[in-house]
Amino acid sequence: HSVMNSIFATHVLKTKFKEKSDFFIFEELSKSGANDVRNKVEEVALKSGMISVLDQSGTNIDVQIFDTAKIDFSKTAFPSAQLVDQKPVLIVMDYAFGEQAYETIDELLKPYKEGKSKVTFLNVASVSIMGKAGILQGGKGDIMIPSAHINEGTGDNYPFQNELNAAMFEGNGIPVFAGPMVTVLGTSLQNKDLLKFFHESTWGVIGLEMEGAYYQKAIQSASKIRKSIPEHVKVRYAYYASDNPLETGSTLASGGLGTTGVKPTYLITIKILEQIFNSK
Repeated sequence: HSVMNSIFATHVLKTKFKEKSDFFIFEELSKSGANDVRNKVEEVALKSGMISVLDQSGTNIDVQIFDTAKIDFSKTAFPSAQLVDQKPVLIVMDYAFGEQAYETIDELLKPYKEGKSKVTFLNVASVSIMGKAGILQGGKGDIMIPSAHINEGTGDNYPFQNELNAAMFEGNGIPVFAGPMVTVLGTSLQNKDLLKFFHESTWGVIGLEMEGAYYQKAIQSASKIRKSIPEHVKVRYAYYASDNPLETGSTLASGGLGTTGVKPTYLITIKILEQIFNSK
């Protein structure tokens, strides 16, 4: 819900939460039992160009579509949005799991076919991916900005130009790390020796997750080989740390993030939206 809330929540709830910070509002929205305030935000979003598409396929991936032409940005957290000619459509997909990431993005980026002859290539300006990942330096709630994804167990490496960088996130009280990340086959297959190798050798890996290389495989094949989307599509990746598997007591088994994950989640979402809403 972070995209919907980042755009609409602070304006919708400004009377209820007078003089409270944006991140305080986001934390309130994230609490269990906060259905009333969440429903208020969703009600406004649905009247302002948002379409909610609930999963019916069994993938457990819900989708939201935002038509920015229908958003009155003066009543959002982005009043200075610079959308001049074409107003972008945002497709927000809930997170995939493992190799499912390739299948979902590969399908999304294919040309749209009508009948036997009409084929429409999608004008995809950017693909932005936010996830939570294990961190190999730092702790829970820290932010990681990858420069490449290394696909564990294969010879596949995916370097890319990330539109996000560490400097954009500094000054918010959250440690930020930048460098390669490894896409692992599964958390249960990892051990400290293997992770220390990736982190301390010339690989210089800062974290591990399970989808990055698969997302990038689909994006690069669509843009560089199949030419079904623009070749110079912008890519944004950022992760917040769910655990540090190299530290005893800091693994996923030690419990969830609680409200620790709220600030990095929304900080990443806002930085992504700022770039989209101010792209030329």
